[in-house]
Amino acid sequence: MKTVLIKLLKNKFALTGLTVITLLIVVALFAPVISPYTPSEQNVFERLQAPSLTHFFGTDDLGRDVFTRMIFGARISLAVGFISVFIILVIGTFLGIVSGYYGGKIDYIIMRFTDIVLCFPTFFLIILVIAFIEPNIYNVMIVIGVTSWPGLARLVRAEVLSLKEREFILVSKMMAISNIKIFFVHILPNIISPLMVYSSLAIGGAILTESALSFLGLGVQPPMPSWGQILTSGKDYIYMAWWLSLFPGIAILVTVLAFNLVGEAIRDIFDPKEENVK
Repeated sequence: MKTVLIKLLKNKFALTGLTVITLLIVVALFAPVISPYTPSEQNVFERLQAPSLTHFFGTDDLGRDVFTRMIFGARISLAVGFISVFIILVIGTFLGIVSGYYGGKIDYIIMRFTDIVLCFPTFFLIILVIAFIEPNIYNVMIVIGVTSWPGLARLVRAEVLSLKEREFILVSKMMAISNIKIFFVHILPNIISPLMVYSSLAIGGAILTESALSFLGLGVQPPMPSWGQILTSGKDYIYMAWWLSLFPGIAILVTVLAFNLVGEAIRDIFDPKEENVK
């Protein structure tokens, strides 16, 4: 792990991504200290003011400070990204390992169920589920997690199918070591690299999904701030209040790009073909 971190820091694209992610985490953690206002503080006499020294990113249609709402919105985006991907990892990794390791009928049932879920476009499946439950941050995180695992399950299954024929797994079976111990001691550590790559890319995707849901009014609900919400208010004032669309759009773009840069760098580090080329 130390070697991976050193290689990441030597990769300029990964370093850029890690710097942006670290900055976002710091800003999210210390949002009450950094922000000059509260996210729900309104002043109708200062509504739709352009960016200035008083309001760095301007104000919205209710006179709320956009800079403050952007900072607190970072908390929402990062929370959704990390927690929903954690749910994906738990479900996808478990089903992938069980399917690949046991094979037979268990593999057939899990993979057919996975195929059924994959038949539905993930985003529309999320919208369908959200339409029947209360749209809030907790439900958004859970729904994104429980509907986005099939890709990871198939990836993990492919890795396990290769690993279970390796000598150390066969020897472990001969020594009557429990399957649970084999999963955690021998299989899981050997699939950590694809999990790291997938997680980094999936966090960016989850943030993008949450922003899209909030933009449609199906994500985080007011007065809780969200980048997608700010974009929603900006679409009605696109010609007279450009800052309401520009700043959250840039924030979403930069955040997703940062996680993708880190994910691509991790993939290159663990890719033996890439290593040989270098």
